[in-house]
Amino acid sequence: MQAYRYMLRRLAGLPPLLLGVVTIAFILSHLAQADPLTSILPERQLSNPEAVAAAKARWGLDKSPIEQYVVYIKNIASGDLGTSFRTKRPVSQDLLERLPATMELVVAALLVGSASGILLGVLAARMRDTLVDHLVRLFALLGSSLPVFWSGLAALSIFSVQLGLMPGPGRLDSRSPALDTFTGFYTVDALLQGKFSTFLEALSHLILPAAVLGWSITGIISRLVRASMLDVLSQDYILMAKAKGATDRGVLFHHALRNALIPAITVIGYSFAFLLTGAVLTETIFSWPGIGSYAVDSARALDYPAIMGVTLLGGAFFLLTNLVTDLTYVSVDPRIKLQ
Repeated sequence: MQAYRYMLRRLAGLPPLLLGVVTIAFILSHLAQADPLTSILPERQLSNPEAVAAAKARWGLDKSPIEQYVVYIKNIASGDLGTSFRTKRPVSQDLLERLPATMELVVAALLVGSASGILLGVLAARMRDTLVDHLVRLFALLGSSLPVFWSGLAALSIFSVQLGLMPGPGRLDSRSPALDTFTGFYTVDALLQGKFSTFLEALSHLILPAAVLGWSITGIISRLVRASMLDVLSQDYILMAKAKGATDRGVLFHHALRNALIPAITVIGYSFAFLLTGAVLTETIFSWPGIGSYAVDSARALDYPAIMGVTLLGGAFFLLTNLVTDLTYVSVDPRIKLQ
């Protein structure tokens, strides 16, 4: 019952926080020294006063910023995120079509980054101050330090162009037939339709961008797990387990890892929101048709409704991720009380 009350309080606090996110994004977009009409009208019509006036009236740009803000908030409350300047379609429709591609990439990257980070952290703690420990820490440092756009381009050049081990950009090969989608996850949809060859093709296209994006959180998770494992392994109950004849593997994975993962859960949860933002560059490099590439294209075209829609969606995901992370943290460590 206490968990339900806590969840309801947190959910009730989401609308004011989202309003703050939208307000800040709206102010920043209007402070930018750029004219959105350049993305609405052809260049030859920008000097036509009648065409400019008609476009401003059509898109509400003839109103004051305060009036635009009030209208936008009212539209959001009714579920209308506006119409994209670039695609001339509802922003909500664009986001819904592209969201599954981003979610498939982010979920795969989170699995890769979390699993590799935990395993490397345990290995580094087990082999403390050895060559293996130093190599793991170097790998972790590179993953969290190198920018995604550099590691993505390098991975494409090495594994796709030079070695030919992985396919090029995109979710499927350009010559492959279109896949009927139900969930929007190509790997899942291919399996549901019994198209195993298409599943393997989609999986092969997913591996490289997921590995590049997941590497950005591997370093953070591995360093945290290593530090937590070293602290837990020095506790008295670990020494007692060893004295009772527990094997090293049993001590590591049965006694120590559960407690060492408690602080890492928070980082893994927050990493989901971090990966959503990191997907912007990854999707652009790998021609992945998701929210990230949509945001980049919208920013280039000064598509304010689309930019605001992406910002609102990202803020909602970040706040919901925080809520789920907090609830998971309590379920793992019952000593923590919900306040």
